[in-house]
Amino acid sequence: MLALLCASWGLSQVAVKIAGEGISPAMQAGLRSIGSAVLLVLWARGRGVPLVERDRTLLPGIAAGLLFAGEFLLVFTGLTFTTASRGVIFLYTAPFVTAIGAHLFVPGDRLTRGRSAGLVIAFAGIVIAFADALRLPTRVELVGDLLCLGGAVAWGATTVLIKASRLRQASAVRTLFYQLGTSAVVLPVFALATGESGITRATPLIIGALAYQIIVVAFASYAVWFWLVTRYPASRLAAFTFLTPIFGVAAGGIVLGEPIGPGMVIALALIAGGIYLVNRPSRPVRESTVAGGRMQE
Repeated sequence: MLALLCASWGLSQVAVKIAGEGISPAMQAGLRSIGSAVLLVLWARGRGVPLVERDRTLLPGIAAGLLFAGEFLLVFTGLTFTTASRGVIFLYTAPFVTAIGAHLFVPGDRLTRGRSAGLVIAFAGIVIAFADALRLPTRVELVGDLLCLGGAVAWGATTVLIKASRLRQASAVRTLFYQLGTSAVVLPVFALATGESGITRATPLIIGALAYQIIVVAFASYAVWFWLVTRYPASRLAAFTFLTPIFGVAAGGIVLGEPIGPGMVIALALIAGGIYLVNRPSRPVRESTVAGGRMQE
């Protein structure tokens, strides 16, 4: 299921590029949240699922929504200053933020040496996949790199907040509603306040790319993601997200005709190995008697 989610998010990167030809970044993200929020409300009403309850999740829900909106503001803005390849490398430091945050704030989700090694190996795969971007940045690119890094922190912090707060007991639908609802307000306001151009073209291709983001990504895939977040260790889920840029490169090659280098095979192998290390079962604890005492191995 996670691999399918990453594939849909990888294709979303292509959809963002296509829609970006006629819709400015923050407005595009805002329209996506508005459309997905409407779909979520209709779905919840049809299923009889309450979106608002007195369960003390409102404040952490709004906080998660602000982080969700901040992630897209930082990333979309950062990509106007730096290259997409550099942006991907900095954005996918998010699993480290998630793993460290879960280690500190989520009981039972400890960052072991094996998991740490798996995250490092998987991240090495991302670096190899986008090795052409590895050079000293210009001043403008440095600004974009830092903004994308900030987006990564916001992404990881959102996942940790959900696991460490009352949101972990809320339904995935309500958790998503908090984030879509908050970002549906914040993002368009930001776009208007900063003088973005908004919608400049509305061709069938651009509308289709936005519709894909609304229906498949922000509505369906995010609902599944937050359902998974409430049920599985955050650090293990985060490791799978390293697959997303690989799917994005593959989708770019198939849909947009962008070149795909041989390094992608090595990158995919490293990412797969890293995911295995993060998710492999822990060795059972056995006791040994040493010098008259008992020692755990």
